[in-house]
Amino acid sequence: MKYREFGKCDFKVSTLGFGCMRLPIINNDDKQIDEEKAIALIRYAIDNGVTYIDTAYPYHKGSSEILVGKALKDGYREKVKLATKLPTWLTHTYEDFDKYLDEQLGKLQTDHIDMYLLHALDKERWDNLLKLDIFKFVKSALCDGRIKQIGFSFHDKLDTFKEIIDGYDWDFCQIQYNFLDNNYQAGTEGLEYAAKKGMGIVIMEPLKGGRLAKNPPISVKEEWAKSEVKKTPAQWALRWVLNHPEVSTILSGMNSMEQVIENMQTADVALPNSLSVKDLELIDNVKGQYNELIKVQCTACNYCMPCPAGVDIPKNFALLNDASMYDEYEDQSKTYNNDLTLKQRAVSCVECGKCEKLCPQHLEIRKHLKEVNLAMKNA
Repeated sequence: MKYREFGKCDFKVSTLGFGCMRLPIINNDDKQIDEEKAIALIRYAIDNGVTYIDTAYPYHKGSSEILVGKALKDGYREKVKLATKLPTWLTHTYEDFDKYLDEQLGKLQTDHIDMYLLHALDKERWDNLLKLDIFKFVKSALCDGRIKQIGFSFHDKLDTFKEIIDGYDWDFCQIQYNFLDNNYQAGTEGLEYAAKKGMGIVIMEPLKGGRLAKNPPISVKEEWAKSEVKKTPAQWALRWVLNHPEVSTILSGMNSMEQVIENMQTADVALPNSLSVKDLELIDNVKGQYNELIKVQCTACNYCMPCPAGVDIPKNFALLNDASMYDEYEDQSKTYNNDLTLKQRAVSCVECGKCEKLCPQHLEIRKHLKEVNLAMKNA
C-alpha cells in the first residue's frame, strides 16, 4: 500500500480509504448490514495497509457507525484514522453539535474521532452553521480531544466551496471527483484551490457510485479496448483520480472481497502523474462516450430517501441510465413494471419537491422522474 501526505498535517494516510456507505447487506435492507462479511472486509483492508476508515451518521440508515465501531475493536482502532461526519441538516441549536458528536462517539465505541467533518455542506447549511456558532463548538471539541482534525464534505457550486475554504483554517476537505465530474461542484479548480491552502483532500465517488466500475456500454468498451495496457474500468477510474498529486486519499465503498483486493492492487501502483499522455487521452474519449449516454447524474447516495410518496428515486434513475447506456429499454421496462411496486415507480411522484432539497447533486428530480415514466411506458 502506498501512502501520501495529508496536507499540512504531520501524518500520512493510505492512498485507498475504506468508505462505509455501501457495505454488504441482508435481505436487500440497507439498515441490515451483514456484520460478519462487512467486518471481515474492513479488517482485511486494514491488515493489508488501509489506514483511513470513513463513515457518517446517516449511512446505512444509522447502522454504519455502529458496525464500524465493532470492526475497529480488538486493536484495529489504533491502526487507523477514523472519519465520521456531523449531520448538519439535523443541527438546529448549538446544543445539537455536542449531542450528535457524543452520540457518534458512543456508536463508534471510541473516545475521539480522528477526522471529523461537517457533512455535505452547501450554501444554506454553511450559513446556518455560522449562525449557530459552529466554530465555538469546533474549538471546544478540539481542545477537549473529542476530535483531532476538522474538515468538511461538500456538495454545491465552486464559489461556495471557495467561500467555505476561506472561512476557516481547515485541516482537510472531502469532495466528489472522478473523470466524469472534473468540472462538477468543486471540480479540478476546487481541488487545486484547497491544495494551495495546505489541506488534506479526500475524494468521494471516484467510481461515481460504482457506475464507472460496472460492465461498460459497447461504445465505452470499444474505447477501453484501444489501450495496449489492459485494465478494468474500475482500475482506470481510480488511476485517473490518484494521478492528481493534490489527492491525499480516495474512498471506495467496497462490499466484496474481490473489490477490496482489486482496489488495493490499483492503489499500490497509482503514483501521482504516472498516467501517460495516451492514457489521459483515452480516458477523455471514454468520458465523451459516457456523457452522450447518461441521462441522470445520480450517484445513488440515497440522501433523497425515503420519499414521502414511496418512490424509489435512485432505482428509477438507475433503470433509466442503464436503459440508455446499454440500449436495454425493453429489459429495464420489465424491471420497472415487475420488480417495483406501484408506489416505488416514478409515476407515483406527487412532486412535493422534498427530494430536491436533500439532493447533494442538486438534480431536478421531479423532471427526471417524468422522463423515467415516459421512457419505461414507451419501451
